[in-house]
Amino acid sequence: MLIIPFTLALGALWLTGKPPHPQAFYSYLFLILITLVAHILSGYTPAKDLGLEVVIFSLLIGLAVSNLFRLPDWVKLMVQTELYIKTGLVLLGCGILFGDIMKAGALGMLQSLIVVIAVWQFCFWLGKKFGLDDEYRTMLSSAVAICGVSAAIATAGVIKGDNKKLSYVISLVLITAIPMLLLMPWLAKAMELPASVAGAWMGGTIDTTGAVVAAGNLLGEDGLKYATVVKFSQNVLLGIAAFAISLYWTYTKKQATDKTTGGMIWDRFPKFVLGFIAASLLFSFVLPAGLVSELKTPLKNIQTFWFALAFTCIGLETRFADIFNKDSKKPAVVFLLAQLFNILLTLGVAWVVFG
Repeated sequence: MLIIPFTLALGALWLTGKPPHPQAFYSYLFLILITLVAHILSGYTPAKDLGLEVVIFSLLIGLAVSNLFRLPDWVKLMVQTELYIKTGLVLLGCGILFGDIMKAGALGMLQSLIVVIAVWQFCFWLGKKFGLDDEYRTMLSSAVAICGVSAAIATAGVIKGDNKKLSYVISLVLITAIPMLLLMPWLAKAMELPASVAGAWMGGTIDTTGAVVAAGNLLGEDGLKYATVVKFSQNVLLGIAAFAISLYWTYTKKQATDKTTGGMIWDRFPKFVLGFIAASLLFSFVLPAGLVSELKTPLKNIQTFWFALAFTCIGLETRFADIFNKDSKKPAVVFLLAQLFNILLTLGVAWVVFG
């Protein structure tokens, strides 16, 4: 059973221009071992009672390993977080029928437009008050306001940002997502928010797509649907945002780089969204309803496997030492304050739009 997803992962890496390494299978087995332990822990009754999903245990074990031990290079060969997350998200499209997307899609885009513009401007202004340079301000603003890691990478590509700054911003995104995915579902339940509002709140604030899915799972099926739709609305805005940032950088900076072309927008666009939509269309309009019903549970199990594997990788890639040092205090403060503003604003907008 495990050889099939391994073969698929190698095939995907080969298509992206990363040839398989002879030790890749051992790296894969190491990831699988952690993920299987996470599955066992999530099956215990206390964990089920607390609503702790397998992805949370995968993340915590990965964090423990990466921060307590020095990982050998061969372990990192199959640590492909984005690949596993995006594969799971395409599979998620099989379970979210197109009618559900259309029902919340327009509202999700409305919320995303309001929040992305307001939060981006606030973070950019706040960064200036703290004396950060324009590179840092732009990458931080995109990461907080749009869609986390993907937005930070896209923005850095447009402005030719410093890789060390980009790495730090990504670390901030990943570490901040951990307490948010654990605490926000609990807060939503404590405040007795409707599933639609809670899902839209988390989809619009948690900066990694995998963490949004994990938090959405803790809310139940309806919460997951709304969280995913809102998050995908923000993902769709990434291409437009990259174009706008490129225009800004081109006309305000001498070191402007990429030309603002349709090809650039396509390069920045998160293409897994198209796979999600294609899967949703297939299961909504092409396959018979009986077959869709039969495939629901096995596809859900496969999807959970990919997400758990992705969170194992997130844990293994994240080191707390990268966050807590004297040179990183100002960007961290700006990021956290902007994220707090994002949380409060998005809660209000989600309540108005979906409540």
